[in-house]
Amino acid sequence: MRTRRRVPLWSPEAPWIWMAPAVILLLLYSIYPLIYNIWTSFHKFDPLVRDFVWVGGANWSTLFTDMRALNAVRVTFTYSVIALSVQLTLGLAIAMLLDAGVYGRGLWQSLLILPMVTPPAVVGLIFRLLEHSEYGVISWILYGAGLISKQEPLLGGTGQNALWGVLLADIWQWTPFCILILLAGLKALPTDPLEAAEVDGANAWQKFWHVKLPLLRNVLAVVILFRIIDLFRVFDYIYVMTSGGPGQRTETISYYAYQTYVFINWGYTATLGVAILVVIWLTAFLYTRIFHVEW
Repeated sequence: MRTRRRVPLWSPEAPWIWMAPAVILLLLYSIYPLIYNIWTSFHKFDPLVRDFVWVGGANWSTLFTDMRALNAVRVTFTYSVIALSVQLTLGLAIAMLLDAGVYGRGLWQSLLILPMVTPPAVVGLIFRLLEHSEYGVISWILYGAGLISKQEPLLGGTGQNALWGVLLADIWQWTPFCILILLAGLKALPTDPLEAAEVDGANAWQKFWHVKLPLLRNVLAVVILFRIIDLFRVFDYIYVMTSGGPGQRTETISYYAYQTYVFINWGYTATLGVAILVVIWLTAFLYTRIFHVEW
């Protein structure tokens, strides 16, 4: 029987020596900022003394009574639900078309990568021009279709259409992500269940609903989880396109946290940051448990 050779603790062959750089980086760039943020959330920065002053749970109690924060949570939730629903529906439909062998699918798959590699701030600038109330192409099309008016454009007016204006940019950029992941899932489906469904006389809709969709369950779960995490943190489009306005109609929780930082309310900014992290973690945890997501 072969005996296992004991490696000295300080030997170059010790596993911990090779893992140490990664662990140190993790501590420096992940764990330490989190601990510091939690510590800061119980303090308030005083410009007079140029230091943080202990305020206990004052920031946290303010969080639950701050109407602007509650409005930002509502906007974030509305934004996330609409964006996720549209991106998932379009992504699945287009992935099915590409999987069916549409003409030029190799070219289309290559072009789908372009929106994802474009910086969100650049996408926001492009769509701000496309949705301009006077010379924007998208606005011109929607005017012609009677969906919006010059008194209430996508970006401007009282802001009743502003959230949709931002959503168009998000949907354009991240629907390809859903398409490519779901297309990969469709390509990896086993053929036996589909062939059995054909033998049983199932039509195209029945094969999709009763065979393909259940088999795509885990892939759909991963796409939904990744998009939920990203949507809860949306900031770039809001900052570039609307700055949270008009009023506070497009102010998400991330943008509100940025505003508190700008006005040197750093203790409350840290509180909002920790709260966002907790909400995202709880959402991901509950989602994986409720829907039995298997990795």
